Amino acid sequence: MNRQPSSAFVGASWAALLIGMLAYIVGLWNAQMALNEKGYYFAVLMYGLFAAISVQKSVRDRLEGIPVTNLYYAISWFSTVLCVVLLVVGLWNATLTLSEKGFYAMSFALSLFAAIAVQKNTRDNQQPATEQPQRAAERPRVEQEA
Repeated sequence: MNRQPSSAFVGASWAALLIGMLAYIVGLWNAQMALNEKGYYFAVLMYGLFAAISVQKSVRDRLEGIPVTNLYYAISWFSTVLCVVLLVVGLWNATLTLSEKGFYAMSFALSLFAAIAVQKNTRDNQQPATEQPQRAAERPRVEQEA
């Protein structure tokens, strides 16, 4: 089974990430809100991208039998959920029109999804097409730290 992503999928993933991030950032740039509020939404985006990539990596590592501590795995999931909650709470309390709130929510969701796809593609492209990762059952068991 060839796990290498197609060039079209890689390109579409990068395009989605750039479009989502640029739309979100340009929206912030043009928004009529205080600078500290813009900083809050920007920090939520950056933290969300990092958290989504961490979840993808830790889930994939576990599936491939690479040790991931339970603590890191839990923190990755918690961080991702926290970013979404922070965005929802911020938008809920913001004095923006519903269309602006929807714009930020959709560009945020697009960015997170695309970040996961880009991370997956990057990981898949690092492995030669002929080399298949060992299944977890075939690797020696390594105890995970709590």
